[in-house]
Amino acid sequence: MPVIFIILALIGLASLVAAYFLKNVVVKTLLCVLSALSLFLFSLALSMLVLQDSLGMHGMWLPLVACGGVFMIGILMVWRLFTPKTRRISAISIAGAVVLVFAVFAGPEIYKRSIMEIPEQDVQLYQYMPFGDLDSDTPSTKVKTLSEVSTLKLTENLPRMDGATALYPLYSAFVRASYPEGNYSPYYALGADDPEHGTLVACSTTPQAFQNLLDGYADVVFLMGVSNEQRAMAEERGLELILTPIGREAFIFFVNSRNAAENLSLADIKRIYAGDVTSWQEVGGGNGAIRAYQRPDSSGSQTMLEKVLDGSPLVKAPEEDVFNLMIGMVKRVASYRNYNNSLGYSFLFYIKDMVGESEIKLLSIDGVAPVRENIASGAYPLAEDFYAVTAKRGGAYLNEERTENIDKLINWILSPQGQYLVDATGYVPVK
Repeated sequence: MPVIFIILALIGLASLVAAYFLKNVVVKTLLCVLSALSLFLFSLALSMLVLQDSLGMHGMWLPLVACGGVFMIGILMVWRLFTPKTRRISAISIAGAVVLVFAVFAGPEIYKRSIMEIPEQDVQLYQYMPFGDLDSDTPSTKVKTLSEVSTLKLTENLPRMDGATALYPLYSAFVRASYPEGNYSPYYALGADDPEHGTLVACSTTPQAFQNLLDGYADVVFLMGVSNEQRAMAEERGLELILTPIGREAFIFFVNSRNAAENLSLADIKRIYAGDVTSWQEVGGGNGAIRAYQRPDSSGSQTMLEKVLDGSPLVKAPEEDVFNLMIGMVKRVASYRNYNNSLGYSFLFYIKDMVGESEIKLLSIDGVAPVRENIASGAYPLAEDFYAVTAKRGGAYLNEERTENIDKLINWILSPQGQYLVDATGYVPVK
């Protein structure tokens, strides 16, 4: 197909050049008609086969504008319209107009599409499976282990677990300590009847994990918090949510490592996400416009953002600035070409231990850095509890046969051994 483009373009241009040197009016006219037809077909083919995909709706008409401009300049020269000086001015004006149209309509789209796309492929959770992949010749896992025999050992009626991505390494460690050895894949369906594609311990991310709790597929879900919308969903089903704090974690804001910003106040964050502050210069980060990313409603980090805003307005973000997976936001801030503009948020353990992204910088909040010492002491203002969440109807768990073990599990998590695993994993214990 590129050969056809070249042939049509050459015919169009060569016809105009030939017509310029010929004096026969009829032949000149025929060559101009041939040129117009060739350039039209060239622009049409270019629009439909190439630029529509790369420039969207603008790709349909911009080639016509460009070829039309070339043809008009050619006609000025071929028929020697106006005086030589006027022809030159007219040709320059037409060319300038074409360039301006492309700059206004095509420039932003070309820039946007030239930016490296970051696939939203989340952290590889297989490396945090409780016992590793037992189908492997050398199963290994990154989860933390106890230095002594666990005081909780469950063998039947095992509670089914699910939760947020950032908390999977922790509740996977609980499983390793207290469950029978098995291939508990985080990606398999929770409680599926098919043993080849089912698991007792999934990681479905916050929204789906919460839905699994409401549906009775999960007995305990590990979440950073529960949104008002999720509470309403539970109430509609007549369910009582029990949120048991099991650890503390820092909610953090981050920028690209080249951004000059080092600190944001809580007031700054509220004004940024309300749309009242739009330039980094207003908050100590240079002259660029702030591009504040967000997550979907009901995601754990978005719930935390709304908690931080504490009733302050939250401006609706453009669709391209909302990330289904946290990893997408992290990688975009790290690699996006407008790196000095982006602002993201997440949880400390997820960023430092699970992702380990070196091209982002964590911001202090109100002058306090998000480090474990400040989380434990309470100095860091955005340190919050996270929870083991269960649901009851009429005072009973949805899967009553697992009641005893659900209570045993939660009590053990709050015991010294459970809290040791919270600490060893990288969070701050609550006891």
